[in-house]
Amino acid sequence: MNTSTTTSNVISSDKVEGTPVYNNAGDKLGSIDDLMIDKHSGHVRYAVLEFGGFLGMGTDRYPLPWDMLTYDVAREGYVVPIDKDRLKDAPRYSEGTTPSYTLEYGERVNGYYGI
Repeated sequence: MNTSTTTSNVISSDKVEGTPVYNNAGDKLGSIDDLMIDKHSGHVRYAVLEFGGFLGMGTDRYPLPWDMLTYDVAREGYVVPIDKDRLKDAPRYSEGTTPSYTLEYGERVNGYYGI
């Protein structure tokens, strides 16, 4: 068993899920619910932000382009350059439903965030 404390640039997806997400002002927007991974390249395409509701009920899921997220060691969470108001009209879906992440859907999400 390797017990090295070497820092790594990779992380298990189960460690990412549940990680808080903040905006640049330090407001907590929610947490990572899921990761959407490109089947062909293996790269993470979207982090799905769980936002809204109360105690996890009635929350919506907001796919955020992975490249928008930056990990902040001090906050132990991800930071995105958007505010809560920007999420009002953002592409989203409710718990228990998942859209087809088609090319068109990806273009809609990326276009909304200017990616």
